[in-house]
Amino acid sequence: MKHTVKIILILITLFLLAQIIGLFIINNYTIKGKKLPYNIEPPKFKEETSYLPIFVIILIATLLAFLLAKFKAVKLWKAWFFLSVWFCLIIALSVFVSQGIALLIALALAFFKILKPNIIIHNLTELFIYGGLAAIFVPILNIFSISILLLVISVYDMIAVWGTKHMIKLAKFQSKLKMFAGLLIPYDKKNVAVLGGGDIGFPLLFAGVVMKSFGFKALLIPLFCCVALTLLLIKGKKKKFYPAMPFLSIGCFVGFLVLILISKFI
Repeated sequence: MKHTVKIILILITLFLLAQIIGLFIINNYTIKGKKLPYNIEPPKFKEETSYLPIFVIILIATLLAFLLAKFKAVKLWKAWFFLSVWFCLIIALSVFVSQGIALLIALALAFFKILKPNIIIHNLTELFIYGGLAAIFVPILNIFSISILLLVISVYDMIAVWGTKHMIKLAKFQSKLKMFAGLLIPYDKKNVAVLGGGDIGFPLLFAGVVMKSFGFKALLIPLFCCVALTLLLIKGKKKKFYPAMPFLSIGCFVGFLVLILISKFI
């Protein structure tokens, strides 16, 4: 077992909360038609091929992150992380309050997350960040493109963890700085449970795209992802790193197939 039962339950619960909150945010922007704050516009990509530029963006961002980690450019990392968190939180929180108040709350949360880190603020912000990010990309994706993106990311994740291992180095670098993109739960002096931001964000993107056609029935997908993630954490061994995306992608696809079957009878 990768972690204790208690820690696995906490990780799964936080993952599910991030998915539910994220879908609520996406629903307001994509389904209800609420405009993104401060005239932010989604990229002008075609739905059918949007997976290509998105994957290129991911590769470039990963390369930049790796270079910052390699050369220990801590100040640049903090600045980049701060702006990213602030930006995503503004979008997410603007669903609940006015954009002006959202900007100030997001600024305060980003400040404490980066400069005065603690576990509560860190994980609280993680529940909202990916909904804000997904609200930008869901409108430019369809079922085909997000499915291809999941497959590509799953292969990339396996290479990055089991092959080049650069994702492990990035995770360790972030953990040392206490600026990890994803869920972070220390549970004794030596052990920390983590779930990367991509492992939260990509299943949310898939569920968000499905929600455009099936409404809140898409909540079924995070449930299947929770099952897949639980199996990974139970079967996984301590001190070993595993690429979560292949398992989460299977959860997404199985959940989608079940959703299609249910929709034919309901």
